[in-house]
Amino acid sequence: MSNAKKSKRRIAIAAIGMLAIVGVFVGKLVDIQVVQAQELNEESLNKRSISSTTYGVRGDIVDTNGVVLADSVERYDITASPVIALGKPTKRIVTPATATEKAVIEVYTLDQQLADLAEATGEKESALRAAIMAKPESDFAYLSKKAPLAILLAVQALKIPWVYSERHPDRTYPNGAVAGNLVGFIGTDGPQAGLELTEDACIGSTNGSSTYERGADGVRLPESTVTTKAATDGGTLKLTIDNDLQWYVQEQIAARAEEIGADWATAVVVRVKDGHLLAVADYPSVDPNNVNGVDETSLGSLAFSTPYEPGSTFKPMTAAMLFDEGKATQTTEITVPGRLAVGGTSIGDVWAHGDIRFTTAGILTNSSNVGISLLSDRLKKSDRYDYLRKFGIGEKTAVGFNGESDGSLRDPSVTKWDDVTNYAISFGQGVTATSVQVAGIYQTLGNGGVRMPLTLVEGCEHADGTVTEVTEAKGSRVVSKKAADDTVEILENVVSQGGLADSVQIDGYRIAAKTGTAQVAENGRYGDERIVSVAGMFPAEDPEFAVVVTMGKPDIMKTSAGAAPAFRKILTQLIKTYRVTPSTKKAPEIPLNW
Repeated sequence: MSNAKKSKRRIAIAAIGMLAIVGVFVGKLVDIQVVQAQELNEESLNKRSISSTTYGVRGDIVDTNGVVLADSVERYDITASPVIALGKPTKRIVTPATATEKAVIEVYTLDQQLADLAEATGEKESALRAAIMAKPESDFAYLSKKAPLAILLAVQALKIPWVYSERHPDRTYPNGAVAGNLVGFIGTDGPQAGLELTEDACIGSTNGSSTYERGADGVRLPESTVTTKAATDGGTLKLTIDNDLQWYVQEQIAARAEEIGADWATAVVVRVKDGHLLAVADYPSVDPNNVNGVDETSLGSLAFSTPYEPGSTFKPMTAAMLFDEGKATQTTEITVPGRLAVGGTSIGDVWAHGDIRFTTAGILTNSSNVGISLLSDRLKKSDRYDYLRKFGIGEKTAVGFNGESDGSLRDPSVTKWDDVTNYAISFGQGVTATSVQVAGIYQTLGNGGVRMPLTLVEGCEHADGTVTEVTEAKGSRVVSKKAADDTVEILENVVSQGGLADSVQIDGYRIAAKTGTAQVAENGRYGDERIVSVAGMFPAEDPEFAVVVTMGKPDIMKTSAGAAPAFRKILTQLIKTYRVTPSTKKAPEIPLNW
């Protein structure tokens, strides 16, 4: 065979070989770029494209003057990629390169990294290691949650490539326990109590999501973040509560409750003209920053959730019914015996006496159970029940507070009132109400007989700037203006001529008030425990504020004297806070006897 033929054969074999090799590569390329393209692309993206949650900011809760009661602060979740942490060793520059010497580089071991992270975050090194080792093939693990900015900066200074961070707003309560009973708190599962729970539609936020890419070394690539779903911030909830007044009222009832050994205490301040709640205080009360600091029974608001038999603070309401129906006047004359036989037992007053010739004013001023019982006989049971309902007894307030109770009021057409219950309800026994319901009674009497729905929330300013205001409440007439005003005038006599003269009066101001000392039923019988109250309004000639102070089960001072000092101090503070001008006319003196 000639050399020429041999050369052609070699060339042909080489060409065939080359074609075979190229064919293999082309086949592989087609397999990668066409057959497996989608699968490989997804795998590649999963390794370099990281999804993360973007948190919306929960809205603020503010008082009527804009003072922040609850807000959100910046916190950060420190996260890690275990698969990267346990993969290729991390290197770091110990000594930077100079003009004459090369940089000194060393392996930054996992043990060193975890030790440094523990120091920066305050977490235990063992806990960090456990988080990494729990799912070594995972690309995500929490190292520290809701860390403040200082910790984030300390972690970032370590420049560990497999450690990341996510912004995570956290809830804080700048004024601590002030209005904590109303504001509520956030738990691990979201809103748990109070306005945080019931007003979530206003202040609640919606989380979004985003993705970012990172290089082969695990470092996040700059400007690679893409938002896939925008987060939405919450709005600002504005309350009727006055922060400074709320603080003062809480301080006063707490001090007084501890002084007389009361198990619990409440105080409510209502603006008479519109029913706005300016203060709703409880003792004990919760600090939302430390919900474990109190018993579970104190995590809400006792003023809304805890009904009790109010006692004699109900008597003015009974008098107003009688006045409205024309069944009595301020000076109606009635002979009141020491005891009233009824239903195989008897009803008496707290002091022993024979027959006394009282007027209606005298019955209220001296707080005669027997006298108000005899007067209540002038009204049908069904009419009295209807009045009680119109005053708001037996139903929740318009606030609709979380855990609110409606109290208890039996309908005589369904559950017959026995003779004892019939009389007892006239002086606040055999029926229960919450502190805010009692405050509603005095708001109604102080407002000329018009009951205004109690209001705690003024409105919501949404994140987009729009405002949803609470619709202006419309009042409902319960009794005539004359019936209400006549009742308030008698309550002035309670202060000026009755047992409250020394403990409640404030020079220059006309005050209308009534005491209440109610027995507490235990195991179906009344025992030695008492609930003591003072409720009223001022200035009596044109009431601006209604105030109710209640002490539950005091160890000492088991009369209204236990609540009176706190009541007077709250009125004094209202005068200072709202610059209430002194009264210019003297209170009318109504005959107590005939």
